[in-house]
Amino acid sequence: MKFNNIRLLVNDFDKCFTFYNDTLGLECTWGKLGDNFASFDAGYSSVIALFSADLMSTAVNSAEASKNEKVQDKFAIVVQVDNVDETYKALQNKGVRFITEPKDMTAWGIRVAHFRDPENNLLEIFQDLPKDRWDKE
Repeated sequence: MKFNNIRLLVNDFDKCFTFYNDTLGLECTWGKLGDNFASFDAGYSSVIALFSADLMSTAVNSAEASKNEKVQDKFAIVVQVDNVDETYKALQNKGVRFITEPKDMTAWGIRVAHFRDPENNLLEIFQDLPKDRWDKE
């Protein structure tokens, strides 16, 4: 077996496609606006993939399943950036509403900020902290 991707099951495909393609600036490697499937280059050998939640429900024979409910986060999409503060400002200028401001997580050795995509999925941007700023405890 070989891991291929993480597929986000979305209800508004076009809105999410536009968010990941235009707002975040990820390169679409497969699919287009108006489709039911798209893959985006995440900068590594792995990818983020979007797929219509309604089609997936049909595919797994549970069409009666309710739309995704807002519950405790089950995952986070984590993206490494060169500079959290600069990326934070650039994304804010594109209309992204952050749920946390950039902050040092010294116990983790990173600086982070968090926001949500149009379907309420949690995203984190981070950069490594210099070793001298890590919490040694």
